[in-house]
Amino acid sequence: MNTVSTPASSSPRESLGVLLGLVRTELVRAMEAEIAAKGLDLKFTQFLILKRLALLGPMSATELARAVELDGGAMTRQLDQLERKGYLRRCPHEQDRRALRIELTAEGNALWQHLTSCNDRVLAAAQASLSADERAHLHDYLERVLSALRTKN
Repeated sequence: MNTVSTPASSSPRESLGVLLGLVRTELVRAMEAEIAAKGLDLKFTQFLILKRLALLGPMSATELARAVELDGGAMTRQLDQLERKGYLRRCPHEQDRRALRIELTAEGNALWQHLTSCNDRVLAAAQASLSADERAHLHDYLERVLSALRTKN
């Protein structure tokens, strides 16, 4: 079994932080490898943008930037690239003429459907060494951590 070691002087909190960072890095690496194996020119951040739009529906660029943890300038660059590829479009907001909503095109929806198997494979591989009970516990723990972080303020 592979284990991740942290410096002996690390506190449990630092160890958890290091471990979470390593898990995220490996998930990104695995997802980008899956995308590349499909012959697609798409980065992980762009995958996340498509995923958020597919699962949550149209939203403003600000909402989308928050959802994928990008600043405004980086989000604009990503949206420009995805729009040039034909995967999304900027549409006028129904209630606010000054605002735009970002939505997937038919091509973007088709691409997302194509990518769901990649997403599923990466998540299955990440949990392969866990029993069904351990997967359920991990899901429960992560939901509780997320809830605590969202309600801490």
